Amino acid sequence: MSQTDELVRILGKQHVLTGADAEPYTVDWRGRYSGAALAVVRPGTTDEVAQVVRWCVANKIPMVPQGGNTGLCGGATPDADGKAVVISLVRMNRVRGIDTDNDTMVVEAGCILQAVQQAAREAGRLFPLSLAAEGSCTIGGNLATNAGGTQVLRYGNARDLVLGLEVVTAEGDVMHGLKGLRKDNTGYDLRNLYVGSEGTLGIITAATVKLYPPPVASCTALIALESVKDAVAALSLARNGFGAALTGFELIAGDCLQGVVKCYPQQRIPFEGAAAALPWYALLELSDSESADHARERFEAVVGEMLEAGLAKDAVIAENITQSRALWHLRESIPLSEKEFGKSIKHDVSIPVSRMAEFVESTNAALQEKFPGIRNVIFGHLGDGNLHYNVARGEAYTEEELLSRQSDVYDVVHDSVHRFHGSISAEHGVGQLKRDVLPRYKDPVEMALMRRIKDALDPQGLMNPGKVLARGQTPHGV
Repeated sequence: MSQTDELVRILGKQHVLTGADAEPYTVDWRGRYSGAALAVVRPGTTDEVAQVVRWCVANKIPMVPQGGNTGLCGGATPDADGKAVVISLVRMNRVRGIDTDNDTMVVEAGCILQAVQQAAREAGRLFPLSLAAEGSCTIGGNLATNAGGTQVLRYGNARDLVLGLEVVTAEGDVMHGLKGLRKDNTGYDLRNLYVGSEGTLGIITAATVKLYPPPVASCTALIALESVKDAVAALSLARNGFGAALTGFELIAGDCLQGVVKCYPQQRIPFEGAAAALPWYALLELSDSESADHARERFEAVVGEMLEAGLAKDAVIAENITQSRALWHLRESIPLSEKEFGKSIKHDVSIPVSRMAEFVESTNAALQEKFPGIRNVIFGHLGDGNLHYNVARGEAYTEEELLSRQSDVYDVVHDSVHRFHGSISAEHGVGQLKRDVLPRYKDPVEMALMRRIKDALDPQGLMNPGKVLARGQTPHGV
């Protein structure tokens, strides 16, 4: 019996993919990483996941867990040797239960994020995790990468939205940890060990996530700015004026909006004259628990303060849900429009908000000095200090020339991030993309502890090898 025959025996023929059927699972969303797999398997239950893992361990076969395959760092892509089994969780897409009294929902890892949001709405609740890929990313992948998104400012990262996990360990045991408890002080926090581990320690198969009462009303505005410094000052005004009701504050470079309307002519920048050509914009949102009138009054007062202080040069406040969605659609279309213009060198960094303006100015200058004519594509979640600081070819380079300089560009940007006491990965994870540079910027004691945890929980080094930690960085790595 061949190895794939044994997998067929566990899962059934229709859920073991090989050859051309497996290829879509072996290329990452950006098309930057591609590999090969012994097979792609699609288990439908936690028990089937555990059986596959135990079989892989017995046969010393590497495993690559995969959700919606929307990651940006190659964390769910197998390598090229074709020895690994990709374990896709797409069939595990059930909502196991909703408890509105406890404000929790138990969902399987393969649930599409948008479906989780919809299930919460139907129960009269809010699940606040929101990101551009929510129509295709899965909750298991969100948790495995500790996804962020547009509402971290108020609700936190994915890590802050989960109370319990069900996990198949790297040796095929099942950790039953789905209790919906907000207090459980009985030892090590295993839940948070697996969240953000990118499938290198085990496979998340289900989660108990937090729900919230939906806001009574929300207000959205796009403001036009002359500088990042003004955006930071406007953020401070918004925090003072809105407190915890400030849901989002997104920084957007003018070039990003111009790129969106060029790619998608049906969208438009909602300003006239000089305000339509300013270098920076910010999209801010308030979620209010009292009333629509109360929300609007607070919102107009704070946006008015920004205008009076000269921080905002113009502002457009959405009059209805359609206009609000149009403003958010502009922001969410940036990654798609960026992709239309060709491959870029992406950086997902976090910087103390107080130093963001200085970081952008100095890093832009350093890049132009070393790579004249290169173009910055800058947008992100200013409210929580997370910037997507991307570098495109501009008119000075071909795509191939740009990508050939990727390592040097990384050095400039990541060195600058480190100098400003930031992180080279805010919400996208490490994957393959940042694996080899991670030891340069992370504390050596932290790196040593990570290696020891990996070796303890995955002694054969079979769980998503070559992601986060390089092969050979664990004593028993394959």
